[in-house]
Amino acid sequence: MLTVAVLISGTGSNLRALLDEAADPDFPARVVAVGADREAPGFAHAEAYGIPTFFVPWVQFDSREAWGRELGEQLKVWQPDLVVLSGLMRLLPSSLVDEWSPRIINTHPAYLPEFPGAHGVRDALAAEVSQTGASVIVVDNGVDSGPILAQERVPVLRGDDEHALHERIKPVERRLLIDVVRRVATGDLDLATASTNHS
Repeated sequence: MLTVAVLISGTGSNLRALLDEAADPDFPARVVAVGADREAPGFAHAEAYGIPTFFVPWVQFDSREAWGRELGEQLKVWQPDLVVLSGLMRLLPSSLVDEWSPRIINTHPAYLPEFPGAHGVRDALAAEVSQTGASVIVVDNGVDSGPILAQERVPVLRGDDEHALHERIKPVERRLLIDVVRRVATGDLDLATASTNHS
């Protein structure tokens, strides 16, 4: 059984989808802990399923490295096989990425390498493209530049604003994330191999 820790900053909609899926006894992964960089609303999802939570407040540290060290210590308590970033709005320090790589994955609301960064949906609209997408990647020390594990196109419709487009991307993100976690758990997807092939 693959054990998963999920890190959030906000409402944790991807987290909720993963928890719902993991409630099925046939799903080969379990969420063992949910962490955040602040008291996130998404903790409610974890509490509803009886999953332990922890938070490492960004504001209490004088550097990204110091924050990352404490976050790493919290993760070690749970020893997860996989760390999933689910809307964590902080860049992880390289020391933490290096320690856990390639066992950290993230979703992104664009068809990478198109539109990396914090505003992938807005940037796609600004570029007036006809389609964007969703991706699941291994986290590396770049900005959304790690090995791509899964992705799917999502059309941009006439009249789309940022909210409408993002709402159509989110279900695709969730489905891709759940599929990737399942494939990692069953051995159909090897993160180390994916990372080696990318480099």
